[in-house]
Amino acid sequence: MDTIPKPVLKWAGGKRQIIQELKKALPEEGYNRYIEPFIGGGAFLFELQPEKAIINDYNGELTNLYKIIRDDADSLIKLLDLYKSKHCKEFYYEVRAMDRMDDYDKLSDVEKAARTVYLNRTCYNGLFRVNSKGYFNTPIGRYKNPQICDRENLLAIQSYLKKNKVKINTGDFEKTALLAKAGDFVYLDPPYYPLSPTSSFTDYTSAGFGEAEQIRLKKLCDKLTQKGVLFLQSNSDCDYIRNLYDGYSIKEVEVRRSINSKKDKRDNIKEVLIANYSIV
Repeated sequence: MDTIPKPVLKWAGGKRQIIQELKKALPEEGYNRYIEPFIGGGAFLFELQPEKAIINDYNGELTNLYKIIRDDADSLIKLLDLYKSKHCKEFYYEVRAMDRMDDYDKLSDVEKAARTVYLNRTCYNGLFRVNSKGYFNTPIGRYKNPQICDRENLLAIQSYLKKNKVKINTGDFEKTALLAKAGDFVYLDPPYYPLSPTSSFTDYTSAGFGEAEQIRLKKLCDKLTQKGVLFLQSNSDCDYIRNLYDGYSIKEVEVRRSINSKKDKRDNIKEVLIANYSIV
Protein backbone atom coordinates (compact mmCIF):
# COMPACT_ATOMS: atom_id res chain seq x y z
CA MET A 1 0.00 0.00 0.00
CA ASP A 2 1.36 3.44 -0.93
CA THR A 3 2.31 5.84 1.83
CA ILE A 4 -0.33 8.54 2.30
CA PRO A 5 1.37 11.91 1.73
CA LYS A 6 1.34 14.52 4.45
CA PRO A 7 2.54 18.14 4.52
CA VAL A 8 6.27 18.47 3.92
CA LEU A 9 6.36 21.81 5.75
CA LYS A 10 5.27 23.01 9.15
CA TRP A 11 2.72 25.71 8.41
CA ALA A 12 1.07 28.28 10.67
CA GLY A 13 -2.66 27.61 10.45
CA GLY A 14 -2.17 24.15 8.94
CA LYS A 15 -5.33 22.08 8.66
CA ARG A 16 -4.28 18.65 9.91
CA GLN A 17 -6.08 19.17 13.25
CA ILE A 18 -9.46 19.78 11.63
CA ILE A 19 -9.18 17.45 8.64
CA GLN A 20 -12.14 15.36 9.79
CA GLU A 21 -14.30 18.47 10.23
CA LEU A 22 -13.33 19.60 6.74
CA LYS A 23 -14.17 16.21 5.27
CA LYS A 24 -17.58 16.27 6.96
CA ALA A 25 -18.16 19.67 5.36
CA LEU A 26 -17.47 18.51 1.79
CA PRO A 27 -20.41 18.88 -0.61
CA GLU A 28 -22.52 15.71 -0.54
CA GLU A 29 -23.10 15.81 -4.29
CA GLY A 30 -19.39 15.58 -5.02
CA TYR A 31 -17.47 17.78 -7.43
CA ASN A 32 -15.44 17.80 -10.62
CA ARG A 33 -12.15 19.62 -9.98
CA TYR A 34 -10.64 20.52 -6.63
CA ILE A 35 -9.20 24.06 -6.54
CA GLU A 36 -7.18 25.49 -3.65
CA PRO A 37 -5.95 29.08 -4.19
CA PHE A 38 -4.07 29.25 -0.85
CA ILE A 39 -2.33 25.87 -0.81
CA GLY A 40 0.00 26.50 2.14
CA GLY A 41 1.08 23.17 3.63
CA GLY A 42 -1.43 21.27 1.51
CA ALA A 43 -2.90 19.11 4.30
CA PHE A 44 -6.42 18.96 2.82
CA LEU A 45 -5.15 18.30 -0.71
CA PHE A 46 -2.99 15.40 0.44
CA GLU A 47 -5.82 13.98 2.53
CA LEU A 48 -8.33 14.04 -0.34
CA GLN A 49 -5.87 13.29 -3.17
CA PRO A 50 -8.25 14.48 -5.91
CA GLU A 51 -7.57 13.22 -9.43
CA LYS A 52 -8.07 16.68 -10.93
CA ALA A 53 -6.87 19.76 -9.06
CA ILE A 54 -5.48 23.26 -9.39
CA ILE A 55 -3.38 24.56 -6.51
CA ASN A 56 -1.93 28.03 -6.08
CA ASP A 57 -0.04 30.23 -3.68
CA TYR A 58 1.31 33.77 -3.80
CA ASN A 59 4.50 32.47 -2.20
CA GLY A 60 6.69 31.46 -5.13
CA GLU A 61 9.17 29.63 -2.88
CA LEU A 62 6.35 27.35 -1.82
CA THR A 63 4.99 26.59 -5.28
CA ASN A 64 8.53 26.04 -6.55
CA LEU A 65 8.95 23.41 -3.84
CA TYR A 66 5.85 21.51 -4.98
CA LYS A 67 7.04 21.58 -8.59
CA ILE A 68 10.47 20.27 -7.60
CA ILE A 69 8.96 17.47 -5.50
CA ARG A 70 6.89 16.48 -8.52
CA ASP A 71 9.66 16.75 -11.11
CA ASP A 72 12.95 16.06 -9.29
CA ALA A 73 12.40 14.65 -5.81
CA ASP A 74 15.61 12.59 -5.94
CA SER A 75 17.80 15.68 -6.34
CA LEU A 76 15.91 17.43 -3.55
CA ILE A 77 16.41 14.46 -1.22
CA LYS A 78 20.17 14.36 -1.94
CA LEU A 79 20.54 18.06 -1.18
CA LEU A 80 18.47 17.83 2.00
CA ASP A 81 20.63 14.94 3.20
CA LEU A 82 23.66 17.17 2.62
CA TYR A 83 22.05 20.01 4.56
CA LYS A 84 21.28 17.61 7.40
CA SER A 85 24.96 16.63 7.63
CA LYS A 86 25.96 20.31 7.81
CA HIS A 87 23.24 21.50 10.18
CA CYS A 88 24.39 23.82 12.95
CA LYS A 89 23.69 27.40 14.02
CA GLU A 90 26.31 28.88 11.68
CA PHE A 91 25.08 26.90 8.70
CA TYR A 92 21.45 27.83 9.39
CA TYR A 93 22.17 31.55 9.27
CA GLU A 94 24.35 31.09 6.21
CA VAL A 95 21.45 29.43 4.39
CA ARG A 96 18.94 31.96 5.72
CA ALA A 97 21.05 34.82 4.35
CA MET A 98 21.04 33.45 0.80
CA ASP A 99 17.99 35.48 -0.24
CA ARG A 100 19.82 38.69 0.70
CA MET A 101 22.59 38.04 -1.82
CA ASP A 102 22.65 39.56 -5.31
CA ASP A 103 23.13 36.15 -6.92
CA TYR A 104 20.18 34.46 -5.17
CA ASP A 105 18.29 34.23 -8.46
CA LYS A 106 21.18 32.20 -9.86
CA LEU A 107 20.42 29.35 -7.47
CA SER A 108 18.75 26.42 -9.16
CA ASP A 109 15.10 25.68 -8.41
CA VAL A 110 16.21 22.53 -6.56
CA GLU A 111 18.57 24.58 -4.37
CA LYS A 112 15.79 27.05 -3.58
CA ALA A 113 13.40 24.21 -2.73
CA ALA A 114 15.94 22.56 -0.44
CA ARG A 115 16.53 25.89 1.29
CA THR A 116 12.79 26.30 1.88
CA VAL A 117 12.47 22.86 3.48
CA TYR A 118 15.67 23.15 5.51
CA LEU A 119 14.78 26.53 7.00
CA ASN A 120 11.21 25.46 7.71
CA ARG A 121 12.27 22.28 9.49
CA THR A 122 14.94 23.99 11.60
CA CYS A 123 13.62 27.50 12.26
CA TYR A 124 11.79 28.64 15.38
CA ASN A 125 8.38 26.96 15.60
CA GLY A 126 8.42 26.21 11.86
CA LEU A 127 7.23 29.78 11.27
CA PHE A 128 7.65 30.76 7.61
CA ARG A 129 7.98 34.54 7.94
CA VAL A 130 9.48 37.20 5.71
CA ASN A 131 10.06 40.90 6.27
CA SER A 132 8.87 43.81 4.12
CA LYS A 133 11.69 43.17 1.65
CA GLY A 134 10.70 39.55 1.26
CA TYR A 135 13.67 38.18 3.23
CA PHE A 136 13.17 35.13 5.44
CA ASN A 137 13.79 36.34 8.99
CA THR A 138 12.77 33.62 11.46
CA PRO A 139 15.55 32.71 13.93
CA ILE A 140 16.86 29.17 14.39
CA GLY A 141 14.78 26.82 16.52
CA ARG A 142 15.92 24.69 19.43
CA TYR A 143 15.77 21.15 18.07
CA LYS A 144 18.09 18.31 19.09
CA ASN A 145 17.46 16.25 15.97
CA PRO A 146 15.16 17.99 13.46
CA GLN A 147 13.72 15.86 10.66
CA ILE A 148 15.13 17.72 7.69
CA CYS A 149 14.55 15.07 5.03
CA ASP A 150 11.53 12.76 5.13
CA ARG A 151 12.39 10.74 2.04
CA GLU A 152 9.36 8.47 2.21
CA ASN A 153 6.94 11.37 2.41
CA LEU A 154 8.61 13.34 -0.38
CA LEU A 155 8.33 10.32 -2.66
CA ALA A 156 4.69 9.83 -1.63
CA ILE A 157 3.91 13.45 -2.56
CA GLN A 158 5.77 13.02 -5.84
CA SER A 159 3.76 9.89 -6.63
CA TYR A 160 0.46 11.67 -6.02
CA LEU A 161 1.39 14.74 -8.07
CA LYS A 162 2.68 12.66 -10.99
CA LYS A 163 -0.22 10.21 -11.12
CA ASN A 164 -2.93 12.87 -11.12
CA LYS A 165 -3.75 16.03 -13.02
CA VAL A 166 -2.57 18.65 -10.54
CA LYS A 167 -1.76 22.06 -11.98
CA ILE A 168 0.48 24.27 -9.82
CA ASN A 169 0.02 28.05 -10.15
CA THR A 170 1.84 30.96 -8.54
CA GLY A 171 0.11 34.29 -8.00
CA ASP A 172 -3.00 36.02 -6.76
CA PHE A 173 -5.69 33.82 -5.22
CA GLU A 174 -8.54 35.35 -7.24
CA LYS A 175 -7.02 34.51 -10.61
CA THR A 176 -6.84 30.81 -9.78
CA ALA A 177 -10.20 30.68 -8.02
CA LEU A 178 -11.97 32.17 -11.03
CA LEU A 179 -10.76 29.27 -13.18
CA ALA A 180 -13.49 27.28 -11.44
CA LYS A 181 -16.54 26.28 -13.41
CA ALA A 182 -19.95 25.05 -12.29
CA GLY A 183 -19.46 21.66 -10.68
CA ASP A 184 -15.99 22.45 -9.34
CA PHE A 185 -15.16 22.80 -5.63
CA VAL A 186 -12.97 25.57 -4.23
CA TYR A 187 -11.40 25.31 -0.78
CA LEU A 188 -10.24 28.66 0.57
CA ASP A 189 -7.76 28.78 3.45
CA PRO A 190 -6.63 32.42 3.48
CA PRO A 191 -4.47 34.12 6.06
CA TYR A 192 -6.98 34.49 8.88
CA TYR A 193 -8.53 37.73 10.03
CA PRO A 194 -6.46 38.59 13.17
CA LEU A 195 -8.23 38.40 16.51
CA SER A 196 -5.66 40.74 18.10
CA PRO A 197 -2.83 43.00 16.90
CA THR A 198 -0.30 40.24 17.67
CA SER A 199 -2.22 37.24 16.38
CA SER A 200 -1.66 37.70 12.64
CA PHE A 201 0.58 35.27 10.79
CA THR A 202 -0.02 36.69 7.35
CA ASP A 203 3.58 37.60 6.63
CA TYR A 204 4.60 34.44 4.81
CA THR A 205 4.84 36.80 1.84
CA SER A 206 5.84 40.47 1.80
CA ALA A 207 2.43 41.45 0.41
CA GLY A 208 0.43 40.80 3.57
CA PHE A 209 -3.32 40.10 3.76
CA GLY A 210 -5.30 42.88 5.39
CA GLU A 211 -8.95 43.84 5.73
CA ALA A 212 -9.15 44.99 2.12
CA GLU A 213 -8.06 41.54 1.01
CA GLN A 214 -10.66 39.91 3.26
CA ILE A 215 -13.33 42.02 1.57
CA ARG A 216 -11.98 41.09 -1.87
CA LEU A 217 -12.10 37.44 -0.82
CA LYS A 218 -15.74 37.78 0.19
CA LYS A 219 -16.60 39.34 -3.17
CA LEU A 220 -14.83 36.42 -4.83
CA CYS A 221 -17.05 34.03 -2.88
CA ASP A 222 -20.07 35.90 -4.21
CA LYS A 223 -18.73 35.50 -7.76
CA LEU A 224 -18.17 31.78 -7.27
CA THR A 225 -21.71 31.38 -5.98
CA GLN A 226 -23.10 33.21 -9.01
CA LYS A 227 -21.12 30.83 -11.26
CA GLY A 228 -22.55 27.74 -9.57
CA VAL A 229 -19.21 26.84 -7.97
CA LEU A 230 -19.27 25.34 -4.48
CA PHE A 231 -16.81 26.79 -1.98
CA LEU A 232 -15.71 26.05 1.56
CA GLN A 233 -13.62 28.54 3.52
CA SER A 234 -11.78 28.46 6.85
CA ASN A 235 -11.32 31.68 8.83
CA SER A 236 -11.30 33.26 12.29
CA ASP A 237 -14.42 33.03 14.41
CA CYS A 238 -15.18 36.69 15.10
CA ASP A 239 -17.98 39.17 14.58
CA TYR A 240 -16.22 40.76 11.62
CA ILE A 241 -16.05 37.52 9.64
CA ARG A 242 -19.53 36.36 10.69
CA ASN A 243 -21.03 39.70 9.63
CA LEU A 244 -19.07 39.75 6.39
CA TYR A 245 -20.44 36.34 5.41
CA ASP A 246 -23.98 36.90 6.66
CA GLY A 247 -26.30 34.76 4.55
CA TYR A 248 -23.79 31.96 4.01
CA SER A 249 -23.67 28.69 5.97
CA ILE A 250 -21.30 29.04 8.94
CA LYS A 251 -20.11 26.28 11.25
CA GLU A 252 -17.96 26.71 14.35
CA VAL A 253 -14.99 24.38 14.90
CA GLU A 254 -12.44 24.19 17.70
CA VAL A 255 -8.72 23.85 17.14
CA ARG A 256 -5.58 23.97 19.25
CA ARG A 257 -2.97 26.33 17.90
CA SER A 258 0.65 25.69 18.90
CA ILE A 259 2.39 28.69 17.33
CA ASN A 260 2.74 30.60 20.60
CA SER A 261 6.18 30.31 22.21
CA LYS A 262 4.59 29.79 25.64
CA LYS A 263 2.92 26.43 26.11
CA ASP A 264 0.36 27.83 28.55
CA LYS A 265 -0.83 30.21 25.80
CA ARG A 266 -1.51 27.41 23.31
CA ASP A 267 -5.19 27.20 24.11
CA ASN A 268 -8.02 25.86 22.00
CA ILE A 269 -9.48 28.56 19.81
CA LYS A 270 -12.58 28.71 17.67
CA GLU A 271 -12.56 28.98 13.91
CA VAL A 272 -15.38 28.96 11.40
CA LEU A 273 -16.09 27.06 8.22
CA ILE A 274 -18.05 29.07 5.68
CA ALA A 275 -19.81 27.63 2.63
CA ASN A 276 -22.39 28.44 -0.03
CA TYR A 277 -24.14 25.14 0.74
CA SER A 278 -25.42 23.67 4.01
CA ILE A 279 -22.66 22.46 6.36
CA VAL A 280 -24.45 22.66 9.72
